[in-house]
Amino acid sequence: MSAAWRPLPEGLPPEVRHFVEQLRLLKDRTGLSLVALGKETAYSKSSWQRYLNAQQPPPRQAVTALCRVAQEDSERFCARWELAVRVWPRGGAGGADSAPRVVLSKAGEHAKDGGRRARPSARRSGPRRPSRKRPAWTWRSIAGLTALLILMALLEGLLRNLMG
Repeated sequence: MSAAWRPLPEGLPPEVRHFVEQLRLLKDRTGLSLVALGKETAYSKSSWQRYLNAQQPPPRQAVTALCRVAQEDSERFCARWELAVRVWPRGGAGGADSAPRVVLSKAGEHAKDGGRRARPSARRSGPRRPSRKRPAWTWRSIAGLTALLILMALLEGLLRNLMG
């Protein structure tokens, strides 16, 4: 492991310690700085610092992204991730009890407290920005209108051929 890594906190469950150590080795193999890793994976430098110092469990998508960058099979790392998040200390490795505990659902996806299904974390933690996606009805309306215009053009061509 890189000499630049700070020691992991005492009292971490063995599954978490092993998972984070393996993530550190994988990150080191990429040869990328945390800033460059952030650009390659869409997770910020500070997020990677939290994940690689066992302060917060990484989202499964972050693990998959790191595996993609390192050209490593993600199945093995995702299996380690599942073992680690089951026992990850509440509030991170040594912080307050503010972070929600990650719990695996039966489908193997993570959910926050109480086992309720939650959407996987995206790039940032904290308050979500409002979605900029258009409502589904808008896309259906556009598709329907487009289909109607194409049908009208085809009918017009057909009528011209029959009349002319």
